[in-house]
Amino acid sequence: MDFAHDARTTELRERLLAFMDEQVYPAEPVLAEQLADPARTPWSVPPVVADLQAEARKRELWNLFLPGEQGAGLTNLQYAPLAEITGRSPHLAPPALNCAAPDTGNMELLAQFGTPGQRERWLRPLLEAEIRSAFAMTEPEVASSDATNVETRIVRDGDDYVINGRKFYITGAMNPDCKLIIVMGKTDPTAEPHRQQSMVLVPRDTPGLTVERGMTVFGYDDADHGGHAELLFEDVRVPAANLVGEEGGGFAIAQARLGPGRIHHCMRAVGIAERALEAMCRRANARVAFGKPLAAQGVVQDWVAESRVRIEQLRLLVLKTAWLMDTVGNRGAHTEIQAIKIATPRTVEWILDKAVQAHGAAGVGQDTPLAQLWAGVRTLRLADGPDEVHKRSLARRELRKHR
Repeated sequence: MDFAHDARTTELRERLLAFMDEQVYPAEPVLAEQLADPARTPWSVPPVVADLQAEARKRELWNLFLPGEQGAGLTNLQYAPLAEITGRSPHLAPPALNCAAPDTGNMELLAQFGTPGQRERWLRPLLEAEIRSAFAMTEPEVASSDATNVETRIVRDGDDYVINGRKFYITGAMNPDCKLIIVMGKTDPTAEPHRQQSMVLVPRDTPGLTVERGMTVFGYDDADHGGHAELLFEDVRVPAANLVGEEGGGFAIAQARLGPGRIHHCMRAVGIAERALEAMCRRANARVAFGKPLAAQGVVQDWVAESRVRIEQLRLLVLKTAWLMDTVGNRGAHTEIQAIKIATPRTVEWILDKAVQAHGAAGVGQDTPLAQLWAGVRTLRLADGPDEVHKRSLARRELRKHR
């Protein structure tokens, strides 16, 4: 690996850093004010995001996550340091650049597996941020960490598919601008376990689809991006042309979608860790306890040193994974993708925990972003596959080498 940024990455970093300083960080208190406005439409994205998006487009900081002609054409290795920067303000910077989940994964899915008609109807407006989308896989009645457990049924009926089932924690589905839900369910329960599932595109206003409630994450409603919904599908009928890929291809498509999604989360989480460490250092230098600054207390110095070491380790592992995805493909980077998904959330959670501790009571409240950042990072240990599933798969691959 060449550890230096190439010329394009360097230039984009400079532009993005300026955008963060001039636009994003000053917009953070505006976001809080708009979220608290009683006249706001529930679950809608606050207006400040659209303002930032307009500015990002002017600065040509748009769709940086998507390779090829439809996006910015960056490699994973080029995108990694940019995504890290956006992670420093995860509620504003990713959507400002149209680089926020779950839309990013859905756009990648449509770009890779969608038909020309599907791309025209759904991918184009997503690329323009004219609409938002959701991805419905997790279910309340089964262990969704094993995708073969999915019970939602997708049954062919003439020229249509009919969907019945219940999903929950469907990110973004409460947002009034969410127009598309990509649903994973079983089309053939008798097939080989990894060929039972398929994906279909379901417009949010389809009859029979009920958005039952918004769900909280450690008490946060995440309403700034559309929350997380519980959805009920009762005889929801869509045209057979809404099938993504082929029948039985849902599991493989899900894996293709989740690989980039996992590394994007990890890229941004490194930025969250950097901001947490910065906050910890500022707090330690500003506060005095037991006759000397917190920064002079040995335990605080240990936290700071450990945080720096852990951030550097994470960044290198994320960059190596990005480089492998570019050079040998997602399958070739399978071990590293799992490794970063295991290591990053728990490490950043540790750093955030120490930043909270350094802030005392202020660390658990709304006056700093630390508590909400901790809740989001802790959730990453479940999202896109829990730690234990990744460890199980990683261990099996490692053991196989020595049989």
